[in-house]
Amino acid sequence: MTRQRPALHLLFSLLALGVVLFPACRRTGERADLTLAGSTSIQPFADKWAEVFMQTHPDYGVNVQGGGSSAGIQACKSGACQIGMSSRELKGDEKALVEIVVARDGLAIIVHPSNPVRGVKVAEVKQIFAGDLRNWRLLGGPDRTITVVTREEGSGTRGAFQELVMGKTRIFPGALTEDSNGTVREIVAHDPHAIGFISLGLVNEQVRALDLDGAAASEAHIRDGSYKLVRPFLFVSQGEPTGHAKAFIDFVLSDEGQALVKKEGLLPVR
Repeated sequence: MTRQRPALHLLFSLLALGVVLFPACRRTGERADLTLAGSTSIQPFADKWAEVFMQTHPDYGVNVQGGGSSAGIQACKSGACQIGMSSRELKGDEKALVEIVVARDGLAIIVHPSNPVRGVKVAEVKQIFAGDLRNWRLLGGPDRTITVVTREEGSGTRGAFQELVMGKTRIFPGALTEDSNGTVREIVAHDPHAIGFISLGLVNEQVRALDLDGAAASEAHIRDGSYKLVRPFLFVSQGEPTGHAKAFIDFVLSDEGQALVKKEGLLPVR
């Protein structure tokens, strides 16, 4: 049996701890670094918060990384980052972390803009993603096979979809599995027969959100309760946030930070 070289063994150990994927926060000269890691749904919004925050806090450097909700939660638990980002509810021993709801987001079921189907029932969405409803003709669309696009296991978006739509029913293995909301959106934007789910705040002119049970995917219908697919955007930390993490979270929850939430298509928590 060959022996692993020490350097290679160390690399494997670091990978196992997530240090390579989520480097620990560090101080560079006079600049204080803060790392957030996790949900790719929250990532683009966190990038915007960080950009504005650093304009008014030039001594702070904020590093925002993706990786998915589960990975971000684990990185926070291991101390590899100060703030984990999750777009699903915490479960099991994850609840030992402190969670802060920084925004709320609708989950949009998207199709190509040319698709004649305008709305579906949530029960029909479940059938589609379970692989039991395979043709758009059954929904009033063309006689074409539905291309089902989903997110990867561990994604907060998929976790929220599983909880809100699928329940205990698994997404069928014939679905295309992608690693970000942006990729799901791109595939649906280029396939007239595709369907997927993404953050409502990321819906643009490339795709169209379907009405669900007669309610449009809009802020107004989320607020009045008629649109049911709503999830929290969470920051999580080990214990109550302090120092740079607290300063950043306070900014996100401030009037200015929550105005950015609304501007970027999310629902403010204040």
